[in-house]
This record gives sequence, C-alpha cells and structure tokens, in this order.
Amino acid sequence: MAKTSTTTQGLRAAIERSGYYPALVAEAVEAAVGGEPIRSYLVHQETTFDQNEVRRHVTVLVLTGNRFIVSHTDEQAADTTSPTPYATTSTESVKLSRISSIVVSRVVANPESYTPGTLPREIVLTIGWGAVSRIDLEPAACGDPNCEADHGYTGSSTADDLSLRVSEAGDGPETVRQALTFAQALSEATADPTR
Repeated sequence: MAKTSTTTQGLRAAIERSGYYPALVAEAVEAAVGGEPIRSYLVHQETTFDQNEVRRHVTVLVLTGNRFIVSHTDEQAADTTSPTPYATTSTESVKLSRISSIVVSRVVANPESYTPGTLPREIVLTIGWGAVSRIDLEPAACGDPNCEADHGYTGSSTADDLSLRVSEAGDGPETVRQALTFAQALSEATADPTR
C-alpha cells in the first residue's frame, strides 16, 4: 500500500484504533491490497462470548479500483494443537465483477418522524459473490389440510458470503457512518458498466 495515501493512513489508523493485534491485521491487509490505491474501507471489531471465554474478531473490508478485499482475524485459546493462545487471519480478494448482491438493511427508530440524513440505529451489510450459498429447505405442502401425500421439498438458495451488523449502541455512530459510506462506495463500484 502506498504510505502517502490519506485513505491508506486512515485504514492503518482504524486498524490500530481497534486495538486487536494491529500489526498482524495490518500486515495481512497490506499484503492483500498490494500497491492498489484504496477507495474505501471499513474496520469492524466484534466481541463474542463462548461459554466461559471472551473472544474477539475483527473484519476489515477494503475496496480498491478492481477488487473487494475481506480480512478476518480471530483469536483462539490454547488447545491440543497449540500450548499457547494464537490468532488466525485470512484474506480473500474478490474481483468487483463477481459481486452479485449488496444488501443494506437499516433499523431506524421512530420511522414516522424520520429525517433524511439521520443515521440508522443499526445496519446489516450483506455482500454476495457466490463463494458461499445457504439452502433452506422445508417439506412442501398443498392447500388441503387433510392431505397426507408427499409433495417433496421447497426452499430457497441465498448468497450469503458476508454479513456484518453494525450498531450505534455497540460500535458508535462513526462506525455506522463508515459502514454506510463503504456500502455506497461498493455499490457504486459494482454498478460501473466497465467492470
């Protein structure tokens, strides 16, 4: 990544602010981005509770001129494979032309008095590019409540490669704003007819 770019510096600062193994996360993201200029980014840290343990997870999304990059980093407790705690980090690089759907679900309080430009209380950003699909099946039925025939199954297939929830209460208004900015930049980039 070009060190002179203000967007690159902003990404690095956001990774460092997350406080979650910033050297490890930044190195993985920088290796995936390479020399491409960064158009937009989002850094999201999530803390979960797993039985008696607190686990942290950070997701970094980066938009370049040609690619959408996803980085995930998780920490793991010592186990049978490692006598000390460890972290795993992965990156995936997706050509913008492969992105098939971008869904932004907004939760807004008091919708009857909503003022345009007001931040939503939370958003869920779902991005699909065909790497992961979820199939939900259920027994099919007909309209006859007394019918006992086997009508097979019915269901739906959903592209669900990435789903990220950001809330004002949990992540702060600036993270919600950054998520909306990133979603808009990604949507505009994938709408470009030259891709």
